[in-house]
Amino acid sequence: MNWHHHHAKINGIHMHYVEQGEGLPIVLCHGFPHLWFSWHRQITALAEAGYRVIAPDMRGMGQTDAPAAVEAYDIDHITADLVGLLDHIGVDRAVFAGLDFGAFAIYDLALRHPERVLAVIGLENPAAPHNPDEPPLTEYRRMGEQHFLHIEYFREPPRADRELAAQPRRFLHKVFHTLSGACNYFEVFKYPPDTSYIDAMEEPPPLPWPWLSELELEFFVSEYSRSGFTGGLNWYRSFDLKWAQRKPFEGIQSQVPAYFLGSEHEMRAIFPDLRQVRMIPGAGHMVQLEASGEVNAILLEFLADIE
Repeated sequence: MNWHHHHAKINGIHMHYVEQGEGLPIVLCHGFPHLWFSWHRQITALAEAGYRVIAPDMRGMGQTDAPAAVEAYDIDHITADLVGLLDHIGVDRAVFAGLDFGAFAIYDLALRHPERVLAVIGLENPAAPHNPDEPPLTEYRRMGEQHFLHIEYFREPPRADRELAAQPRRFLHKVFHTLSGACNYFEVFKYPPDTSYIDAMEEPPPLPWPWLSELELEFFVSEYSRSGFTGGLNWYRSFDLKWAQRKPFEGIQSQVPAYFLGSEHEMRAIFPDLRQVRMIPGAGHMVQLEASGEVNAILLEFLADIE
């Protein structure tokens, strides 16, 4: 793998990112509990097709700094990380692709800094319109009074931080299975509110799976064993901060071209220039690993259209 690992001071934090290739730049943004490595099957495929691929460890995860304060995970900090990354690598504008928290990060970036974004490609998480009526953690707390809900479990430290850090391999093994197309996440709702996330998830089959090897899982385990999970959990704990920061953008649309693997209806509400929507049957929230070949082909199709 012709990957180049870089470490730089960007937006006041130490950031790690991986880069390969030359050409039109595309930045791949992961979510939780992911890493730059979540894109490892895309990086080389896109680079060999003639693109400059940049995959950062997002703030709080992997080898990028994890500030302790929840306020450090608001929209201002996250978008400044991405703008700072572009400045550091000498790129004026790039295509941004994201999944999970990475998807919401690139949607916020496109609304606040459209001059830096050639196009956005969302995977799995559509750009849902802002809910102006209630802070999200209040809504999730009410839901979490009825049954287990991972967001409510994550909300107040230190329980989740300690329990996940005590069993990183078991948690990651179970959560990757739970989030995949082979499982139904909503089965965890059968458990009472005080259940731990690890206990609420079903036992996964032993590795290797068709889409994940023991060595690949071990990469995630090694990184989260070192870093802990607090940085990733702070992305959830900052939901209300982000909710307040999105209020000024209610009803505002971005003219940045958009592409999506998922639901067309919600995405178009914020990105009216929604050019293509593609679905991958059978895959779940780990789509770039579960269906790597199909995802690579679709990303290349989108990128060809952008050029």
